[in-house]
Amino acid sequence: MDITLQQAEQAIEASKKKARELGLSMNIAVVDAGAHLKAFARNDGAWLGSIDIAIKKARTARYFDMNTGEIGKLSQPGGSLYNIEHSNDGLISFPGGIPIKNGDEEVIGAIGVSGSTVENDHEVAQAGVEVLL
Repeated sequence: MDITLQQAEQAIEASKKKARELGLSMNIAVVDAGAHLKAFARNDGAWLGSIDIAIKKARTARYFDMNTGEIGKLSQPGGSLYNIEHSNDGLISFPGGIPIKNGDEEVIGAIGVSGSTVENDHEVAQAGVEVLL
């Protein structure tokens, strides 16, 4: 099952709202179950360099069905996934990417956010996920 366009847009809107509350300009990407871009928003003033990062965070979260921050923990020197960020045409292994699941706990897509600290990126992404629960 894939995330619908309506769901992807709801996630984007919730993330945009959280970014506004925090006073941040963010890039927000939602991918479907196949890790293809479904929806994207770039707030006014958001960094150009964060466009690609947001998309890659979403794809990374979907490729491995886990938060990108968790992948980062596993990819440290000596870790079981060391250097994984060099695979799949580049992955992002720091917070801001989260899988999106349906009511049956099946992954239907993922969201990626970039444009601030990784803590803020994760918080804004989490808002997008929570609106769909």
